[in-house]
Amino acid sequence: MKIANPNAHFEACPEFTGRAVIVDVTPLRKEQSQFGEQEVFKVVFEVDLEKADGSRYCVWSRRMTPTLGEKSNLRKFIRGLYGRDLTKPELANYDTEVLVGMGAQLVVVHEHKDGETYANIAACTPDKSGNPLKPTGKYIRLKDRPAKDGAGGQAASAGNGGYRRAEQAGDNGSDLLATKIHVGKCKGLEVRDLSPEQVGALIQNWLPTAKANAKPTADDKRLMAALESWQASQAGTGQQESDDVPY
Repeated sequence: MKIANPNAHFEACPEFTGRAVIVDVTPLRKEQSQFGEQEVFKVVFEVDLEKADGSRYCVWSRRMTPTLGEKSNLRKFIRGLYGRDLTKPELANYDTEVLVGMGAQLVVVHEHKDGETYANIAACTPDKSGNPLKPTGKYIRLKDRPAKDGAGGQAASAGNGGYRRAEQAGDNGSDLLATKIHVGKCKGLEVRDLSPEQVGALIQNWLPTAKANAKPTADDKRLMAALESWQASQAGTGQQESDDVPY
């Protein structure tokens, strides 16, 4: 007896850099982790890239828990999306529903594992284009989808606990500071292992050339996203980049 693969018809979002818009914050679902059972959710983006049928490709964030602790994935995600950390009044009683419809700039890269292709969000930053992407309206939020048995809308109707496996982002690529350097004298180290001077040297000496490359590799895209994220986080701190530190 052949068992159909429920994910076979899902096409992973191509590698992409550009505008996107949030079209869903998925309902909470319970999941086992090394810390025990947790409630998790994901944020879904439509990207500015159309499929053959006229709909847009979508990409899923990593799993997040509904907590806004300083080191939580949700706090990091919001910080990147807004381009700053929210104030205490803004964080008080924060409702993730405000994210739906919000524009962003995304960098999407591919991860290949066990014969599957996964679309991972390598960077999420504010959309400063002046022309944010608008939802097409073709994506139906998971909470509004009818269950297969017709009993009512819930995420369980989408399979795999409400997440489309072939398009969900892998969790191991979301920490930009863990990006490995693949160029220069720091090759093999992670961004977080470098001194501010070494990161500054990469930004000044390597980043412009990499961005000018019409066909950057996946490693290039990850490192570019990591360096730009680090640079944004240092804005206003007074730290100076150095152009005489070997990278």
